[in-house]
Amino acid sequence: MWQIIKDFLAIALELTVLFVLISFLISFLQGIIPWDKMQRYLSGRNPVPGTAAALLLAFITPFCSCSTIPVVVNLLNKKIRFGVVMVFLFSSPVLDPTIITLMGAILGIKVAVAFTVITSVFSVIIGFTLEKLGFESAVKQVVMKGFNEETKRFSLKGALRETFVLMKSVYPYLIIGAAIGSIIHGAVPTEWISNTFGGQQWWLVPVAAIIGIPLYIRLSTMIPISQILIMKGMAIAPVMALMISSAGASLPEITLLNSIFKKRLVVAFIISVITMATLSGMLFYII
Repeated sequence: MWQIIKDFLAIALELTVLFVLISFLISFLQGIIPWDKMQRYLSGRNPVPGTAAALLLAFITPFCSCSTIPVVVNLLNKKIRFGVVMVFLFSSPVLDPTIITLMGAILGIKVAVAFTVITSVFSVIIGFTLEKLGFESAVKQVVMKGFNEETKRFSLKGALRETFVLMKSVYPYLIIGAAIGSIIHGAVPTEWISNTFGGQQWWLVPVAAIIGIPLYIRLSTMIPISQILIMKGMAIAPVMALMISSAGASLPEITLLNSIFKKRLVVAFIISVITMATLSGMLFYII
């Protein structure tokens, strides 16, 4: 028990220092983003700048999967191209700059860069594939009330305020992840994890991708857990698949999507997240 407490305090302290510093930096940088230009790119007919703007918007808005829905509705109501909106929907929960930076510090720069590139590419491919297959017709007419757009301005005070707001919403999940990670580290036998999940069996990846969706584990919670799992001998491919699927979709988000999408698009969304998580995990075997 004492070892578990020591592990928890060590992990929590490391995450706290990193989280505060990185959150402040990201909040500070958000103040110089040209929001008006981004809106024009999103609304343009050319898919390339629109896609780039959607990925940038996903990167600088640290939303969980459920928090993404109001923005998606707002973009759809503004008649933003369906494929571009889908790119944002898939990429926003997984492209959190704070968490990706933490990932780089804890799991390594190579893992963080690969995670960012792979999830971005698959978000674009899946988003425009759904558009090509005609799923735009499966969007319901919904007006999201109470959603306010905010133009951020460069401000030291504002950056500090955003840091505390982000800490309030995300930091508890980091601590929960640290607690779970320390329990896994101290109580779960290394041999069992290594023998069960440490091999190169391809089926571990899709299984992890499917398991991740009902778990509703935020990416911030998964970072410390994944660190311990990898230390215990779990292969990185199923860990990545679990991270992507649990962050990319959740039961609460699927319920919300059911209110703005018809059933066939909701099903397509779930299959797409599982596919993205599985293929991304497979690529980590190669990397």
